[in-house]
Amino acid sequence: MPNFLSQLTKSGQVRLLEEVNYMNLEEIRGFCSERGIPYRIVAEYPKGKVKATKDSDRKPIVLARVRRYLTTGRVGQPTCIPTEIVRDENPPARLGPRDRLYYRWYAREFEGVMQLLRDLTAGRFRDGAVARVLAMEFWTRGEAPTFEEFARSWTKAKSQEHRLLTPEYAYLTDLRHQRADGDWKALRKAKAKSALETLTRIAPVRAAEGPFSR
Repeated sequence: MPNFLSQLTKSGQVRLLEEVNYMNLEEIRGFCSERGIPYRIVAEYPKGKVKATKDSDRKPIVLARVRRYLTTGRVGQPTCIPTEIVRDENPPARLGPRDRLYYRWYAREFEGVMQLLRDLTAGRFRDGAVARVLAMEFWTRGEAPTFEEFARSWTKAKSQEHRLLTPEYAYLTDLRHQRADGDWKALRKAKAKSALETLTRIAPVRAAEGPFSR
């Protein structure tokens, strides 16, 4: 399998791998879709059926696939939620702390879910990025936590949300190093454009796409 990065000098490789962090999700997904690199999360259903969900992997996960593709030529497998924790039906109206939070049951429209989580966190729970990232981490590990477990994990994650949400996000990295000034958007755009130009040159579009990238 090809090592696309080998076409670049060592300094060129370092530069590209730094610049891809500045690509936004739309740019990254465009690159992935054209080359069959999966970014849609899939779910297993009975009898071995696998379907793409409406959920997508977070930026750090997709970037890791891009880097692996650049060094191996392999598109990799999509993140998959096992059938044991997938539920098509809505959650029951009445839930308890020991009931499990299955895939598709964490949603704002399920007020019983939100209320139980608020009750278990003394009213502190809020729907947001931390909760959604945390839930997906459980599900993609093949776990459906009890609501009690999820509430405890959310409380801990909320106190450390900078660790959960910031890895590999270029703006936050630049902010920490005091490089995120008023011209940062122009910097991001320039670095992303440079990365895309290099990627297009060294990793041409594949003839066939993977089934779960779009």
